[in-house]
Order: sequence, then structure tokens, then C-alpha cells
Amino acid sequence: MTILIAGGGIAGLTLGLTLHQIGVPFHICESAPELKPMGVGINLQPNAVRELIDLGLAEELDAIGVRTRQLGFYTKLGKTIWEEPRGMEAGYAWPQYSVHRGALQMMLYEALVARAGPECISTDARAVGFENTDSGAALILADGGRLEGRLVVAADGIHSAMRKQMYPTEGEPIWNGRILWRATTRGRVWNGGGAMCMIGHNALRMVAYPISDPDENGLATINWIAEKSFDPSAAWKKEDWNRAADINDFVGDFEEWQFDWIDVPGLIRGADVVYEYPMVDRDPLPKWTDGAVTLMGDAAHPTYPVGSNGASQAILDARLIGSALLQHGVTAAALDAYEDVVRPLTTNVGRANRSAGGPDAVLQMLEDLCGGDFETVEDVIPMADLAAHAAKYKSIAGFSIEELNARPRTIAEGMRIA
Repeated sequence: MTILIAGGGIAGLTLGLTLHQIGVPFHICESAPELKPMGVGINLQPNAVRELIDLGLAEELDAIGVRTRQLGFYTKLGKTIWEEPRGMEAGYAWPQYSVHRGALQMMLYEALVARAGPECISTDARAVGFENTDSGAALILADGGRLEGRLVVAADGIHSAMRKQMYPTEGEPIWNGRILWRATTRGRVWNGGGAMCMIGHNALRMVAYPISDPDENGLATINWIAEKSFDPSAAWKKEDWNRAADINDFVGDFEEWQFDWIDVPGLIRGADVVYEYPMVDRDPLPKWTDGAVTLMGDAAHPTYPVGSNGASQAILDARLIGSALLQHGVTAAALDAYEDVVRPLTTNVGRANRSAGGPDAVLQMLEDLCGGDFETVEDVIPMADLAAHAAKYKSIAGFSIEELNARPRTIAEGMRIA
């Protein structure tokens, strides 16, 4: 009753760890010739951290990540709109982490190989399609190979071949006109460390947070994302979206963003290499599951990088698939049950992120109301309204404090499939 997983990223590796935990045979097919730490910083919300801790990875998370203790929103003039505690500082029973994506992926990979053995994953094995069969499903590989299993789970990202087979006319990811420049720079932390900041407004903003603790010189690795809006019909859209960028294309827009707590142009200029990406997502799908095949992670619900949901939701997908298998066995019914729970939630999150309903919407609120300039923010907008907006998004995304703390474990300790 082997489950075949297309993709060895965060989603696929967490699913592999979950299947090993509950006693279900699996095999991962990863397209890269070798798994290497790639990417930049990401955030893991407490709902996802809880699942990784339930997988026995608490010490590993502390070794690679920074416990995030605060999130703040600031105008283009550096003025404070809203600051709130995060993770255990906010009352969650589990921390929030800021971590390098590559470090997280390699941690998951090393844990999986240590537990399930190196034979559980094949590299240089790109999945290009699937077939439903009388006994389950088959995964079709680029080299002509074919693997038969009971179920197939596509964790192959926003350009998923499995999704394309299910929806051949969908087309490319949808660009919203924004460009992201992402990098890491050695720099000083602010607000005591473990603090994230979002500065600016819809047309121009900066997001930054440390992904390491300060060294003996007081310097930490700061992950940052600079963002600028363009006309969606502009020629930018036709560029190579995953390439080293020239900071002169954008650093001038941030030249005056030097405040007593953060030097934005200094962060940009201090990076060794900066990468350029489009802000893209896809329209929500009416269905993820085709017989004994389903989608998960960015293959199922790619969304804008707002609210720190991407990696967190991929981890939750894996755990909820495991829970469904325990309830329904290694059957297509389990995949339907997983989809019934997750698809409505992620559809709402994706729509909120598109419609300025994400937590960062307060930036544009203040820009529209006063151009980001005020004596005290409550002269412009009541603090209760800011608090209500922050709480609403947590509820939409499934990590409100009271709800999460009261929720039973997704997979009860010691549970294994019959």
C-alpha cells in the first residue's frame, strides 16, 4: 500500500515523515539530482511548529531557527502603526520560527533519511504525470519510468505537472504586477531581536526579520524582501523570474528609508546576491483529487507570500493527509476527506491575500488615510480596529490563539495505521 510522493520539498518531506510515523510505506520522487539548501527566509506559524514538534523535531527547530517574538507594521516614514507579540510571547503553546528555507528542508531531509533510510527518496526523478489504475495509481517519470502505488500525492510546487494534467488549460501562474527582491544581509536586530517588520504600503514595501541569533559582534543574518508594484502589462513580466538582480533597479526607491532602528538601503547594499521573483499565485481549484491522486502544498493552493502561510500550510497539509489515512485507510476516500477539510480553508486564505485582507493591509490603510504621517496612530484609526483586523486574519488562516491551543493533536501520539 505504498504512497508515491512527487516532490521532495517541505511538503513532500513532511508527508514522508508523517507516513513513517503512522506506519504507511511511501516513496518520494524528487526532480533535483541532489537536495541542496536553497531559498531565503520563511516563517513557520505556531500551528505548523506544533506539527513539527509532534514529529519529534523540537531540538532541530531551535538549532536552525529564531523564535519570532514580535511582528510590527510601520509607515514609509518609519512610524509605528501596529506591533503585536508573536509565538509564545502572544500566548500560543508553541513558538513561531523564522528560518532559512534551505536549512528547514535539509533538516527535514536528514530526519527522514535517519528514520526511514536513504532508499525512501529517489533524486533525479522528475514526475511528469500520473495514471489511475485498478489497484491505485501510477506515477510517470520523465525518463520513461513508471512507479505503481496505492495513492499518489503531488507535492511538486506551483508548476506542478500533476496539476497541469488535471487542468491542462489553466496556463501559467498569475502575476499581480509586483516584483520581489529577496536576499539576506548581516546586520543588527531591532526591538530586542526576534522581531519582524513590514514597512511602506502597497506600491513599495520592505519586509525584514532575523533568521539567526546575533554573533559576538552583535550581527545577525537578516532576511529581507523589497517589493515594488509595476503595471502588470509591463515587460518585466517576460523576464527570467529566478535570477540575480541588479540592486540599482530598485535601491533608489528606498534611499530615504533610514530610521533609527533599521537602515533599509544599507540592508539592500549589504547583500552578497539579490534574487528577483514575481509575486504570483493561481486561481483556487474546484477540486484537487482525481481518483487515487491528490495535490498538496503549492501544487494545490499557491498564494501570495502574505501572512507567512506557504510553508506552514504545506506542513499542515501533510499532517492532515496522515490524519485522514488513519481514519479512512490508504484509500481514495482518505484523499477526499483531506481535501474536504483543507481546500475551503486555503481558498479563503488565498482570496484574503489577494483582496488586501491579509495582515499587511494596515500599511495601505494608513497610506490612504494620512500618507503615513501622524502624531499618534489612534488619531487616524482606532487601535481596536487594528487589533480586530489582526485577529480576523489569524482566524481565517487557522491559527487564532485560543482555537489552536484548545485543538487536539492532529495525529494522536502512538497512532499507527491498522
